[in-house]
Amino acid sequence: MTISITESAAAHVKDMLKAEEGARGLRVGITKSGCSGYQYVMDFAREIGDRDEVFESHGVKLIVDADSLPALEGVELDFVREGLNSMFKFNNPNAVNECGCGESFAIQ
Repeated sequence: MTISITESAAAHVKDMLKAEEGARGLRVGITKSGCSGYQYVMDFAREIGDRDEVFESHGVKLIVDADSLPALEGVELDFVREGLNSMFKFNNPNAVNECGCGESFAIQ
């Protein structure tokens, strides 16, 4: 299983991690929420557990818990700028539907 991060997202995450003492990487996962079923969650990872998988790309560690892993298989985490806004964007080949606001998604 693989999860990747673009250079743009990695640069942004590196800046975030510098300001967060004790962070070992970026924890990425999903939770049941929203109108489509699931929502992405991100947080700083201070610990790496036995059930976590670690993916490293462009010098950034992405830590994913075993329960989230199947829904995140093949995901690419990107950081995009759209006009005055900037945000993380999940390019998820497993997502079959997204809600209108883009906050939640459904998987097969």
